[in-house]
Amino acid sequence: MANTIPSSGPTGNGARIVGKGSETAAGPGPDVMAASTLDSDRVLSSDGEEVGKVKDIMLDVQTGRVAYVVMSSGGFLGIGDKLLAIPWSALTLDTNRKCFLLAMPSERVKDAPGFDKDHWPSMADRTWASSVHQYYGRDPYWDTDTALPGEDPRYEPPEAGGVKL
Repeated sequence: MANTIPSSGPTGNGARIVGKGSETAAGPGPDVMAASTLDSDRVLSSDGEEVGKVKDIMLDVQTGRVAYVVMSSGGFLGIGDKLLAIPWSALTLDTNRKCFLLAMPSERVKDAPGFDKDHWPSMADRTWASSVHQYYGRDPYWDTDTALPGEDPRYEPPEAGGVKL
């Protein structure tokens, strides 16, 4: 299974992990990793083609979840490249090959909606975000039906001195 891309989504909203895990992962991973260790990791399509590299990892600050991986695709040395927001749940971390796997053929990735480094979309816009999740065949990470085990989507943190914690 280490060399195949799972077609089904992970449990919860995270990226799946395949490979030998901590035996091949750099640092304390692979279950908990510093985002910076994933910078510039290759992203491979279902047909084995390198379709880009991790440029940024976008966090939903209010929920504390990883929302997207921004992948740089095409171009040369960052010039003329297209940026793609890929839902975190659409990726699988392959610790053996030290890359991410995307269960989509390279031609479909090339046709994916993208943006350039000077014109980022409003990633908090649910209309935009829903269309991105739909393109990659994933449920939006904010759906209450997809709360993580033990997580209550209706939970409101207590206030301390008028400030929500």
